[in-house]
Amino acid sequence: MTTIKFDDLPGHAGTSLGPTGWVEIPQDRIDRFADATDDHQWIHVDPERAKDGPFGGTIAHGYLTLSLLIPLWTEALDVPDATTKVNYGLNKVRFPAPVPAGSAIRLTGSLAKVEEVGGGGLQLTADVVIEIRGAGKPACVAQPVFRFYR
Repeated sequence: MTTIKFDDLPGHAGTSLGPTGWVEIPQDRIDRFADATDDHQWIHVDPERAKDGPFGGTIAHGYLTLSLLIPLWTEALDVPDATTKVNYGLNKVRFPAPVPAGSAIRLTGSLAKVEEVGGGGLQLTADVVIEIRGAGKPACVAQPVFRFYR
């Protein structure tokens, strides 16, 4: 984990972050995400049918992988004197490879840009990669934007 004080963030553009620890993606997590989002496509929730599908088994939803960006980001960067942290959006997101059920993911990346915003805040733009353990391609490549306030 990288720890940076709020006032020091502007000088840390380009700082590498991660890798974080691995997060396991078991089938029951995929099933719970399917229930939460009402996305029960067989490629995610039917292991028997998915064996004959394009990936040889079930895979995590892309948006499940993306939703894990937040806890992974929180593990990668700590700004202890920021009292409010807001997910402001995404400039870019792609899913180059599927996350098979039973695999694990982690985040690496960098703090691409830090800009002042109104209200005494800082806008952080990051370039992140969510890797799949043992895979040649990442699960997700994204550019999240956050706003931190003190």
